[in-house]
Amino acid sequence: MIVPAHDAAATIGRTLAALAAQRFDGGFEIIVVDDASSDATAALAERDGARVVRQARRDGPAAARNAGVAAAGAALLAFTDADCEPAPSWLAAGAVALRDADLVTGPIAPTPGVAVGPFDRTLRVSGPSPLFQSANLFARRELFERVGGFERPRGVDGGHFGEDALFGWRARRAGARVAYAPGALVHHAVFRRGARGYLAERARLRHFPALVAAAPELRRELPARMFLSRRTAAFDLALAGALAAGALRAPWPLLAAVPYARRHLRGPLRARPAYVAADLVGAVALVYGSAVARTPLV
Repeated sequence: MIVPAHDAAATIGRTLAALAAQRFDGGFEIIVVDDASSDATAALAERDGARVVRQARRDGPAAARNAGVAAAGAALLAFTDADCEPAPSWLAAGAVALRDADLVTGPIAPTPGVAVGPFDRTLRVSGPSPLFQSANLFARRELFERVGGFERPRGVDGGHFGEDALFGWRARRAGARVAYAPGALVHHAVFRRGARGYLAERARLRHFPALVAAAPELRRELPARMFLSRRTAAFDLALAGALAAGALRAPWPLLAAVPYARRHLRGPLRARPAYVAADLVGAVALVYGSAVARTPLV
C-alpha cells in the first residue's frame, strides 16, 4: 500500500491506523513517500510503523507514487492518499477485484459523521469514474511497469493535476482490464474552507483541457463530448441566456437559466452568490485552458 504525503502531519496518523487495521489474509506493506514535507509527516509515519521513503525535493504525488512502487516488492499495488481512511475491507476487496482485472477503482465518500459545509473540500466517487482517482486505486505491477507509471499531463502549469486520470487512460490504451470494486471503500477527510477557497479551486479547471489533450479518450465520457460536466453545460446555457437577454432587451432568454438554477443552486441562500461566482471563474478558466492547450472544453 503506497501513500504519497506532503505536510500531512494532521491526517497521516488516521490514514496509517486505517491501513494497519485492514482485514486481509495475505501479507502487506505500508509505504509512505514523504514528498519533502516541512512538518513531522515522515517522523509520524515511522512512529506508526510505515516504511518511509524520503524525497529530497518536492516533485509532486506522481513522482512520489512512482518512488513508492520502486521501493515496493509486491505484485499487486494499492494506492491511497494521506488524507484518506480506507475501510477495513478495502484491501481485500481490491485484491479480489484484481483477480480478473489489471486496474481497479472503488467508491470514495466523506468521513462519516462529519458535516460537509457548502464550501468545504472533500471527495465523492459513487461509481466507475473516468478520472481514476488515486485516492482509491489498485493496479497490477506488470501493468504499472508496462504503462510507465504516473506522469503529469503536459501543459499543466505547476502543482499536481490529472496524473491519475492520465495513468488510467494510458492503461486502457495498453489493453488493461478495468473494474470497479464497490466494497473497496475509502473515506476522504473534510477540510473546512470559505467562499474564497472554493472560488480559487474552480480556477484549477483550466488544467482540464490539457488533460483531455493528453487523454483524448476521456472526451467520450463528457456531456456532448464538449462540456466538462452537466454543471458547466447548464451554466454556459444560463450565461448565454443572460447575455441574449441583455442584447435583446427582453426577459424571455433568461428561461435558459432555469435548468442551472433548479439543479445546481440548491445550497443555502447565503452560498448561492458564491456558487454563481465560482462557476463564472470556472467558465473563464476553461476558456483560458482551452486556448492554451488548443483543445476546446467548456
